[in-house]
Amino acid sequence: MAFDFPQSTKGSHNLVENPAIVEFNPKPNSKEISVTNFVRNINPQSEKGEIFKGKSKLNSKKGIKGSGSGLNQSSVPGDVVIGNGRSITDLPPVLISEIFNCLDPKDLGIVSCVSSILLSLASEHHAWKEFYCERWGLPAAFVAPESGIGDAGLDEKSWKEIFVEREFRSKIFMGRYSMDVLRGHTEAVRTVFLLASAKLIFTSGYDTVVRMWNMEDGLSIASSKPLGCTIRAVAADTRLLVAGGTDGFIHCWRAVEGMPHLFELRSSQHNQNTEVRLWGHDGPVTSLALDLTRIYSGSWDTTVRVWDRHSMKCTMVLRHSDWVWGLVPHDTTVASVSGSDVYVWDTNSGNLVIIVPYAHVGNAYALARSRTGDFIFTGGEDGSIHMYEIVHDSYATEASHVATWDPHSGPVYSLAFEFPWLVSASSDGKLALIDVRQLLRTSKRALGKRATKAKHSGEVNVEPPQRMLHGFQNNLYSVDIGAERIICGGEEGVVRIWNFTEALEIERRVRALRGMRLEQRMRRRKLQTELSSKGGRSDQCSVAAKKNSVACVWPSKRGMSGKTKA
Repeated sequence: MAFDFPQSTKGSHNLVENPAIVEFNPKPNSKEISVTNFVRNINPQSEKGEIFKGKSKLNSKKGIKGSGSGLNQSSVPGDVVIGNGRSITDLPPVLISEIFNCLDPKDLGIVSCVSSILLSLASEHHAWKEFYCERWGLPAAFVAPESGIGDAGLDEKSWKEIFVEREFRSKIFMGRYSMDVLRGHTEAVRTVFLLASAKLIFTSGYDTVVRMWNMEDGLSIASSKPLGCTIRAVAADTRLLVAGGTDGFIHCWRAVEGMPHLFELRSSQHNQNTEVRLWGHDGPVTSLALDLTRIYSGSWDTTVRVWDRHSMKCTMVLRHSDWVWGLVPHDTTVASVSGSDVYVWDTNSGNLVIIVPYAHVGNAYALARSRTGDFIFTGGEDGSIHMYEIVHDSYATEASHVATWDPHSGPVYSLAFEFPWLVSASSDGKLALIDVRQLLRTSKRALGKRATKAKHSGEVNVEPPQRMLHGFQNNLYSVDIGAERIICGGEEGVVRIWNFTEALEIERRVRALRGMRLEQRMRRRKLQTELSSKGGRSDQCSVAAKKNSVACVWPSKRGMSGKTKA
């Protein structure tokens, strides 16, 4: 791998002139850089540099490690130093950036603590944006800034600050929560959808009405007119809302410019500019999804249909062997569950890429997918949850089984995923929260390109669900997660919201107090350093105190006689 060394960099000339200093490991697919004579020990007595013999390795995961006998922790100075007294920060920025590309977020954060120069380089590195987008996608303020939705303060933050804050927020689902109950549906709720970027919740079910709620206060904003049949699927973004009915249609609402809540669900008269109904399926529509250019719909007629959002025409039909229960698109592929099997299709050619037969005992009802599309989660009639990794190589694409959980005593009807949490809803009336962070490997190019365990090593040690949420006594049909909330609907006919923002505020206060204590410790340490720097003066004072010590006379019990004590 070759790098261009800038001519203006003084340190780079020294590196080029002495090729023995840095040599790249000739091993294929290696991310280590072997460094000879890398650390110089400055002896204050001889005032000469002593070059350690042997080699050191700059590893992308473990930092710098030495194999020479003379390289030890006590001999390494504050900054890592190259021969002739040059610091590692004298390397060209392009080379340092390539080294940083090999680090994950944790290691990149550790590197930023080494020195102020590395702090500046690591904090401004483009990898933080990649880390964020691979986990959660672009923030709402960057996706649709013209809509006014999102946090205007994001423009003033670096991508490292945005990533650290979002990573902090992802840990609150183990904390304290409050529960809100939304009432308005007259029958069972079959589907819920959280549009976190607009702070809206959409629900529907057996009462044939689509309802829109305010995410923050839980108040009902609007409801549609009865659509004539059960609504089993709802999906939305900031431009389009779609609902699928058991009569085989897809009802669409386009966003209205100037509307504070995007969609006009109940208009006085049918407006073809804002409402469209699509026909094509011969059975109930069970699942819906959107991307920037397409609408995806799955049905009990054993097909997945792909629709063009601009023309509202069906452009592709993907045929399965059984009823389609769920689907999740990603880029140029769409994953689906039909019967007990799992499918992955290429939406450009319409070809079947992967099929996992008999993934569950009985029907596979639920499907979720990671943001990068590399991992698929399925839930089924047998109560199990499976995790698969889509592995690409030069010959074929296959699905490798990673893990299995059995947290429920009944069928799993719905799954939702937001890094790192997988949430499942079951007929046993419980929600299971599973942290899959340990099953994903963080790399510079894609989050979780490989499982942390060996792909084909048989059994995988999997932790049980980190948390179980209760509150329903009947079937739970649909669940969604986002914006520090979990939304769920079921046979009870109400929508429940588990709100974890209270835990977020508590954690923020704890972090603020921890920062204050750290600042106080640093102040005390600085004060102690200043006092120790004046040690000579304090020693003189102590010597003078000993010389001028006064003899003390202790009175005796027998009168004036006493005992002298120095």
